[in-house]
Amino acid sequence: MLKVIRLVLGYIIVAISFITSPRKAKRPVEQQAQVNKVAEGLTLYQFYACPFCVKVRRAMRRLNIPVATLNAQQAEHKTALLEGGGRVKVPCLRIVENGSSQWLYESKEIVAYLEQRCA
Repeated sequence: MLKVIRLVLGYIIVAISFITSPRKAKRPVEQQAQVNKVAEGLTLYQFYACPFCVKVRRAMRRLNIPVATLNAQQAEHKTALLEGGGRVKVPCLRIVENGSSQWLYESKEIVAYLEQRCA
């Protein structure tokens, strides 16, 4: 029963987020190209109806950062998350820089990282 309630509430949050979706940041073409370059090394592992994942996706939209998203409920993505990050917890931002990977958990920390790198 608790799982059903969580699922219903998750989809309500997704619907409200869709209706109240933030506007994308407007940048000059050169600056947006730099943001896009940074985003190439980023991947968000997430669950669609997770409220914390919704928070991160809203921040990505507001900051106009085209980060790739992967559904961590799919077996191959769940395995990659477990092997790379050490645990199956979402949201998780995989940051690839200079050939090394960093796995950042916690929505608050992910949003702070995105704001620092791309705002």
